[in-house]
Amino acid sequence: MLLRPALYVLVFAICVGLLARVPSAAVRKSILLVASYALYLSWEPWFAAVLFSSTLMNFAVGQWLRRTGSRVMLAIGIGLNVSLLGAFKYLPEHAMHLGALGFFANVALPLGLSFWTFQAMSYLFDLYRGEDLDPSLAEFALYMAFFPVTISGPICRMPDMLPQFRSENVTEWNEIAEGMRRIAIGIFMMELARLLGQGILSGDGIDGGFDRMTHWTAGDVWCLAFGFGLQLFFDFAGYSHIAIGAAKALGFTVPENFQRPFHSTTPSIFWTRWHMSLSFWIRDYVFLPLAMFRRELWWRNLVLILSMVLFGLWHKATALFVIWGCYHGVLLVLHRQIQQFQKRFNRRPSSSPWLALSWLLTISLVSLGWIFFRARSLDQADAMVTAVLSPAGYAGHFLSGSLYLLVLALGAGYFLATWTTDVVQSYEADPTRHGAMGTLARWRWYWLPPLYAVSLLFLSIVTFTHGSSAAQLMYRRF
Repeated sequence: MLLRPALYVLVFAICVGLLARVPSAAVRKSILLVASYALYLSWEPWFAAVLFSSTLMNFAVGQWLRRTGSRVMLAIGIGLNVSLLGAFKYLPEHAMHLGALGFFANVALPLGLSFWTFQAMSYLFDLYRGEDLDPSLAEFALYMAFFPVTISGPICRMPDMLPQFRSENVTEWNEIAEGMRRIAIGIFMMELARLLGQGILSGDGIDGGFDRMTHWTAGDVWCLAFGFGLQLFFDFAGYSHIAIGAAKALGFTVPENFQRPFHSTTPSIFWTRWHMSLSFWIRDYVFLPLAMFRRELWWRNLVLILSMVLFGLWHKATALFVIWGCYHGVLLVLHRQIQQFQKRFNRRPSSSPWLALSWLLTISLVSLGWIFFRARSLDQADAMVTAVLSPAGYAGHFLSGSLYLLVLALGAGYFLATWTTDVVQSYEADPTRHGAMGTLARWRWYWLPPLYAVSLLFLSIVTFTHGSSAAQLMYRRF
């Protein structure tokens, strides 16, 4: 069980050491390509065969597209990628009902398929739009397989990565230090996600609340909804910190994936801060091109809803994810209508009470949407939403009090941590400021590492004693 993480750590450490000394772009690319495929092969050899086949296919289509700029060739390339995605990600869900295709029911999903397929499609779209991209086959293969981001993103784009692949600058030690800092943050966040999934008491966590309970009060549903949002954030944003940090330690900058989403005061702001690499992919390659077909407001609103439905389907082809995407599409459309109303009547409240109310409403509505994302069935989602909408459902609770306290503590801890970060950075930017916070800011590298080590050790002990039933890297299955 620990063999593969140990292999990743070993290969990563070797690559960091080599790239900090080797200036040759050709050698650096060779090291990374070999390392990326070696690590990907450690999962399932046939996963690598699928990745390599997709790489060859997209490179060939891209070469043809560069020469001709043909819309037909773009459509063929997108169709091939969607077919590949459908065959491995969506067909197995329904294969048992399709007779002759029943053997697909047992086909495993190649790791990171959704992420590197979207990277390939962005490359084809960019070529069609006239981007000056001329990667070699080795560079394109590295773009598809780059090991820090292969498993679960962030989704990269060729115009950003190709110049970095060709750079002959060795990795600076400050980049390595920044990368290690991001990795440390990510590990801690993923342990918090594991704790939320398992709970303080074994089986009393978010996973148990969704998977083992059959009755909920409204308070239970809100606790599970907000708690799952936190769990997913700590897990996926934590993984993203590790991926971004690993890339940075190797000398590469990849897209950010999260930017304090729980500080959002509108649904639109939330979706510029949550899973940003996918949000911006859908904005740039789906919403904006389709929205340009017609000028009418109804069409733009429809395209916005369809784009969010695609966002849901990207995760999984089920009714719950279609509902989840449609739900957020409607929220975004309603927010746009409010913006139009404010513009028309020149009413743009910006007072603190209004912002606080807007924040509370946004987080509540986003949290409610997580029910559709996490529920095991439509019946379960219906029961949980009914409990929230029923006035009688606000009496009592079935969840343990420890879970309520855990969700409250980690939610408050998240906001305290972001506030502390801002304060420390403000004192760091102005060394003339004194006082207790100034002293803490200046001496943070003396007290922060021991505090981090003790906290991580405590979290690890608590989660280890409860077993490892709560899945980590939750987005790996997408």
